[in-house]
Amino acid sequence: MRKTVAGVVAALVLIAASAPSALAQTAADKFKGKNFEVIVGYDTGGGYDIYARALARHIGRHLPGNPNVIVKNMPGATTRTAANYLYNIAPKDGTVIATVARGLPTDELLGSGGIRFESTKFNWIGSMNNEVSVGVAWHTSPIKTFEDTRKREMIVGAIADSLLFAQVMNAVLGTKFKMITGYKSGAEIGLAMERGEVEGRMGWSWSSIVSVNPEWLRDNKIRNLVQFSTAKHADLANVPLVTELATNDDDRALLELVFSRQVIGRPFIAPPGLDAETVRILRQAFDDTMKDPAFLAEMQKANLEVNAIPGKDVQELIARLFKTPPAVLERAKAIIPVEK
Repeated sequence: MRKTVAGVVAALVLIAASAPSALAQTAADKFKGKNFEVIVGYDTGGGYDIYARALARHIGRHLPGNPNVIVKNMPGATTRTAANYLYNIAPKDGTVIATVARGLPTDELLGSGGIRFESTKFNWIGSMNNEVSVGVAWHTSPIKTFEDTRKREMIVGAIADSLLFAQVMNAVLGTKFKMITGYKSGAEIGLAMERGEVEGRMGWSWSSIVSVNPEWLRDNKIRNLVQFSTAKHADLANVPLVTELATNDDDRALLELVFSRQVIGRPFIAPPGLDAETVRILRQAFDDTMKDPAFLAEMQKANLEVNAIPGKDVQELIARLFKTPPAVLERAKAIIPVEK
C-alpha cells in the first residue's frame, strides 16, 4: 500500500514539474514552421503600412516557435475590407492579425455601412501609438490661434479624419472651417498648403509631421492651433486640447466620443473566438516587441514615434465606447456623415 501511495505521489510531482515545459511546447507548436500574417488595411507606403512592417520585422522573435512573419496589404473601404476578412474569413488560430483604421469602432457605433463585424468581439492586441493629431495653419495664413478660427473662415484641405475633425468642430465649437475635399492623401494636402491652395489641415498625426516634415517644424512653416486626443502630447504642452475647448458636459462627451480614437492610433487586432491563452501570447509578443531594443533603435532612426498602449487597455476603451449614452450618439449621428 505504501509503495502504491508513494508511486502516485511521485507521478504527481513529475506531472507538476513537467507542466510548464509542456505548455511551452504547446505554445511553440502553435507557431513553429508556420507563417504569421500581418494584414494591413491600406496600400503600401502610408503610416499604417510603415508601422505594421516595422512590427513585422521584429515580432517573430517574440512569438513561440519564431514563425516567419509576412505582411499582406488588403486595402478597401477605409479598411473595412481587412476588418471584415479578419472577422469572418481569416483562420482563428492566432496566426493572423491586422491593423485597421482607428475610427472603425466609432463608424460602427454611428451606423456606417459595409461593416460585417462587431468591434467588441475582436481581440485587441495593442496599439503602437497613442496618436495625438494636430490642426495646423500654414505660416502665410492670417490664422494665428485657434480662437481665430471662430472669427473668420479658414480654408483647409480635408481627407478622412481631417474632414471629420473639421466638421465636428464647426458643429460643436463654432469654428468656420471651409473644407476642400478631393485630395487623395495627406501628402497632397501638404503640397496644396505650399502652393497656397489651402491654409491648413485639421487632423494630422504629430508623429507623421515629426518623421516626414521635420523641416516645417524647424523653419516654422506651420502653426499648431489645436491637438486632438484625450490627453496632451508631451511635445505640445502649450497647444490647446480639443476636449478642453468644450463649454458644457454634453459637448465634452461628444468630443470624447470622436477623439478617443486617437488613443488607438496604430491598432492591431486578432479575430474573435481565440482561446484566452492564444490572446495572451499575442499580446505578450506585441508588448515585448514594443520594448525590444532593436525595434526601438529602428524606430528612432526612422524618426517614428512609439507610445504603445497594451491590448487589455485598448479592449477596455472599446467596451466603454459602446456604452456611450444614446443621446450623445444621436447627436453625433446628426453631425457626422457616415457611409451607408
